[in-house]
Amino acid sequence: MDLKDILTISGQPGLYKFVAQSSNGIIVESLADCKRSNVSASSRVSSIGEIAIYTDSDDMPIEKVFQSIYRDTDGKETISHKSSADELKSYFEKILPEYDRDQVHVSDMKKVLSWYNILNSKGMIDLIEKEEEEVAEENK
Repeated sequence: MDLKDILTISGQPGLYKFVAQSSNGIIVESLADCKRSNVSASSRVSSIGEIAIYTDSDDMPIEKVFQSIYRDTDGKETISHKSSADELKSYFEKILPEYDRDQVHVSDMKKVLSWYNILNSKGMIDLIEKEEEEVAEENK
């Protein structure tokens, strides 16, 4: 599955999968409980495939951050987004040493780790890793 179909909705926890367009917004399905709901056109909806993390040089797509976490954890769940601020910063330094310490806040780290754990529990991170390997093979 493409991360562009995975959405975050301002003011609502968790991640959602795009299902269809409706007359007054979009229909989404919660990844947590698989319940479908209508999101009005006035809601702020973002695709996580378009989100990037600030680094000292360039912005890093969240997909690459997820891949780094996946490699670090051997495909298992990572630390909890409820960990202390020091633990979160230390972990981010480990998986993304070049992250911009001035622009990436602890709340951003919490979101990334929470999203990773949600997607990993659904087996979606493994798919990202495999797709990346297939693209690398094709480019050889």
